[in-house]
Amino acid sequence: MSPLLNIAAAGEMENPLVPPVPELVIGLLAFVIVFGFLAKKLLPNINKVLEERREAIEGGIEKAEEAKTEAQSVLEQYKAQLAEARHEAARLRQEATEQGAVIIQEMKAEGQRQREEIIAAGHAQIEADRKAAASALRQDVGKLATELAGKLVGESLEDHARQSRTIDRFLDELEDGAEKAEARR
Repeated sequence: MSPLLNIAAAGEMENPLVPPVPELVIGLLAFVIVFGFLAKKLLPNINKVLEERREAIEGGIEKAEEAKTEAQSVLEQYKAQLAEARHEAARLRQEATEQGAVIIQEMKAEGQRQREEIIAAGHAQIEADRKAAASALRQDVGKLATELAGKLVGESLEDHARQSRTIDRFLDELEDGAEKAEARR
């Protein structure tokens, strides 16, 4: 026999792709038992674990959303407080500038008042010194004039009343002369 015939005769006897029926029934029965065991025992546990995991993920997402919302709220509050603080700082700067201007104005006014007081006191002191000098000069001039007149007349003018009248007359004439000289200018 030829080899092709041998293969054909053997193929009719046993097909390697089709298992024998008893093995097929035992395999099918074993598959159903294993599948039933997995469906009854393992599948609920797997579903339970998957459900817990899904809930944990969803809970995590919800918590993350809540945290995000809360963070956004805190950020908005912070921005509002920051804007309010900036506004308050600007207001305080403005008030300080205004107060500084008022203080400077007050200090200028006080300085002006003190300057005027010092000038007035200086004028008063000059006037008092001028009067004292005029009085001292009047006495000295009067004394010198009396002595000179006494030497010219040849008699003593020691009489105080006479001396005083003579001095006053002499000084009045000097003042009149000075006033006329000023009027001519």
